[in-house]
Amino acid sequence: MQVDTLLHIANFSTLFVCMVLKFPQIFVLMRAKSTTGVSLNSLLLELVGFIVFVTYQMYYDYPPPTYLEYPILIAQDVILLLLILHYNGSLRQSLIYAVVFVGGWRLLTLEKWIIDLAMSLCTFISAASKFAQLQCLWRSKDGRQVSALSWALATYTCMARIYTTTVTTGDVQVLVRFIAMTLLNLWVLLTVLYYQRRGSSSKKKD
Repeated sequence: MQVDTLLHIANFSTLFVCMVLKFPQIFVLMRAKSTTGVSLNSLLLELVGFIVFVTYQMYYDYPPPTYLEYPILIAQDVILLLLILHYNGSLRQSLIYAVVFVGGWRLLTLEKWIIDLAMSLCTFISAASKFAQLQCLWRSKDGRQVSALSWALATYTCMARIYTTTVTTGDVQVLVRFIAMTLLNLWVLLTVLYYQRRGSSSKKKD
């Protein structure tokens, strides 16, 4: 009974958090009207990882509560992508991205070996998205346009999914992915906080 209760709490808290996870980042971008420190490549890779992951879960008929947040995250990432393209002056490219993502999603479901291969690469794709964001921060040395709250929420959801995966499907590939994503999300979060504090200190000195 206790395990079931914890599982429900983990599932519903993750779903609730994911419903608003990207909102802080969206609001920061809209307020700043600048994408400095925010990596477009990171967002694109994250979208690929999300699409592969949710397609894999649906293909193998995993319990919907274990992946229900991903369609919500994908929708929020699409909004973020449009904002970044808008502020970069390249909104017309959104049509190209839409065609590529929809075509790629259809390709994933054609054969079992395709989705299995994509899932085996999913952790590397998602990890690459975090490293792309880290590189962008290291290069710009500016974390003001990056929402620390969004990265903190992402860290929590991955930690919650480590637990839900362990007590439900026990899928090793999925478990390894969530462990890696927890550590990388935490790394990005600490980096964002470091540059934000350094920026605040510089302003005070000025």
